Amino acid sequence: MFTPQGPSLRELTVQALSSVEHGYDLLADKFDATPFRTSEHLLTAVTQTLETLGPFDSGLDVCCGTGAGLGVLRSVCAGPITGVDFSTGMLTRAREAHPTAGLVRADALALPFAPVFDLAVSFGAFGHFLPHEQRTLFAQVHASLRPGGTFAFPIGAPPPVGSPLYWILWGFDATMRVRNAVWRPPFVMYYRTFRLGDVRARLEDTGFEVTFLSVDTLGTREDGSPRCRLVVARKT
Repeated sequence: MFTPQGPSLRELTVQALSSVEHGYDLLADKFDATPFRTSEHLLTAVTQTLETLGPFDSGLDVCCGTGAGLGVLRSVCAGPITGVDFSTGMLTRAREAHPTAGLVRADALALPFAPVFDLAVSFGAFGHFLPHEQRTLFAQVHASLRPGGTFAFPIGAPPPVGSPLYWILWGFDATMRVRNAVWRPPFVMYYRTFRLGDVRARLEDTGFEVTFLSVDTLGTREDGSPRCRLVVARKT
């Protein structure tokens, strides 16, 4: 599936019928050979945007997976970097790629950190959190940052209503809702539950001051709006 090195259809089916944690443990060895991994193009663009906001000392990658975001932190942080994830398999792969990073197994809704980080990032993980969990997630990141610390993450522009991508994402979310209604354990992964306006309100409710930056190297849409924005939430 996807590439010769990627998971088979059977392996993806087994993963999808597992819990989120066990599913990622099963997928970990082949995850980087799937399109689910954050692209290098996006990682480079976010790195370039973050470089305009620094300098940063210590960094935290929330839901780090196999460690794609740790490379971003390594580029923009002068101090130690840490990744946190609840999948042992994904952390094993992250440790192979980033042997000098601190890696911690924990639930992002109950982070075990004191307020010691200057920068927190996250890539591609927010679909695993239901809307009512997002304030808890943001509060945990807020509590892990030093005063003045920054929580930054990219959000892509939503596809135009009626476009092929719009219907693909709509169909995926609908399929997951049916799956979770009839099968246990649930596998929470939705693409259309993390909307920019809602995210801003929940970040501000948590105590962040929020701004948006255009990720210019990713271009603009036909109406001139950016294809991707970097959400920059500062702990005031």
